[in-house]
Amino acid sequence: MSEKKPSVWEGFKAFLMRGNVVDLAVAVVIGAAFTNIVNSVVKGIINPLVGAIGTKNLDHYSSCLSSSCKGQQGITILWGSVLGATLSFVITAAVVYFLMVLPMAKYLARVEARRKAKEGTREVIEVTELEVLKEIRDALVAQRGSGHREP
Repeated sequence: MSEKKPSVWEGFKAFLMRGNVVDLAVAVVIGAAFTNIVNSVVKGIINPLVGAIGTKNLDHYSSCLSSSCKGQQGITILWGSVLGATLSFVITAAVVYFLMVLPMAKYLARVEARRKAKEGTREVIEVTELEVLKEIRDALVAQRGSGHREP
């Protein structure tokens, strides 16, 4: 009368074998590798371009909020580091969107349009078959009515 509950191990195994978990693990590994590429692009290309205006390393851009920022004294805002991280994020997001998300969305839209077109064709065929059957029924009723009169 008591149902056997799945063990913790079986539940964990089922969790790991779900497609979403595997996809997520692959995405994390690819994302980590991709982040290294983007960081290299920012440090190797973007920073030197910005360096044409000032220093080559964005980390050196800062502002001092106190009267003196010599050594460890004073309040320094490292806005160059924030700018570099923001550029890395924007480049990563743009590449992911334009090379992965947008093409996948277009592909899924085409697949959905094909599916809807097939469903529309089936509906037209079903309606047409239904109309033909109704016409056959009406013809049979008309034949029965005109040819076979009972006394």
